[in-house]
Amino acid sequence: MDVKKVVLGAAGAVGALALGLLLVVAAVLGMTMSFEQPRSNLAKVPEEFRRWIAKAAAACEHPEVSESLLAAQLKQESGFRTGQVMSPAGAGGPAQFLAGTYETYGRDEDGNGVSSRFDTGDAVMAQGRMMCSLVGQAKKSGYPGGPVALALAGYNAGWGAVQQYSGVPPYAETQNYVKVITASQKDFETGGEDVQLVASGGGTNGAALKRAAGRLGTPYAYGGGTPGGPSRGFCDGANGYRDGRCLASQTVGFDCSSLTQYAYWPSLQLPRTAAAQYGATSDRPVSRDRLEPGDLMFWSRDGSQSGIYHVALYAGGDRVLHAPRTGRDVEVVDIADAMPAREYMGATRP
Repeated sequence: MDVKKVVLGAAGAVGALALGLLLVVAAVLGMTMSFEQPRSNLAKVPEEFRRWIAKAAAACEHPEVSESLLAAQLKQESGFRTGQVMSPAGAGGPAQFLAGTYETYGRDEDGNGVSSRFDTGDAVMAQGRMMCSLVGQAKKSGYPGGPVALALAGYNAGWGAVQQYSGVPPYAETQNYVKVITASQKDFETGGEDVQLVASGGGTNGAALKRAAGRLGTPYAYGGGTPGGPSRGFCDGANGYRDGRCLASQTVGFDCSSLTQYAYWPSLQLPRTAAAQYGATSDRPVSRDRLEPGDLMFWSRDGSQSGIYHVALYAGGDRVLHAPRTGRDVEVVDIADAMPAREYMGATRP
């Protein structure tokens, strides 16, 4: 941990990664994929850490900051040791914070009247807060490697180093840190709800779904995304905002129609907007009971083409793969949870 302590002190931090790797494998092999959506299993974590890990994960808006990730990171940082745990570089406590870095993220979480990097609750909540911030920066950066790996690299080597190398820096310690934690994350997971993504090979539609699946976890950015990949979005006075600020202009990602355009490109060069994509494919309508993976599904505010505001890729098993809205990521969800059922307009086969 010495690299983080030096750089962060000067500068101021499966889930989703595992899912992305599995989907890439499925895309290459052209197969129907069924897998377990991991849930946390903190049985191997000392009791005094468990509720704080759960609380820290729940407090972050990014699902990548999971209980299993925080647990694996704590194991690497301190082996769940408590009290006056110090590194040669001056990092201390269960999450191994430098005093200056802890000042940025630490609070009195356990209510004992003192905010301390050596208190388990204070340290774990600060760790979660820092990782949440780093994952958010990673998603906006557009750097390769995935938000989890980038965030872990930022925690270890400092976000400045990630920016310098536009990805995980080539430091042996940092690369080992990322590798060990992402690998050991499975030790703190257990099987969960079965999720299926049908990515059967063959044909333009199957290839499109596979290409889009490789972008799961990419942030939504209104106006962002091109046939070549994610790009920075923009706000138009009504869209792209969150909590009163323009999030799209700070985010590299896709919106709903740029994702579907990207998925089909270059085999089929769909137009840019959802309404235009419907117009280009409406001569090939598909009923709900005849949907196939890769079909386009549309939602309209008033049932007209001009009212279309959302498009998604049918992913099989009554699910869609889509870029939902500002503040969310590209995801696979049940059709019923994608958009309001009453606004569903229909589907087409490009």
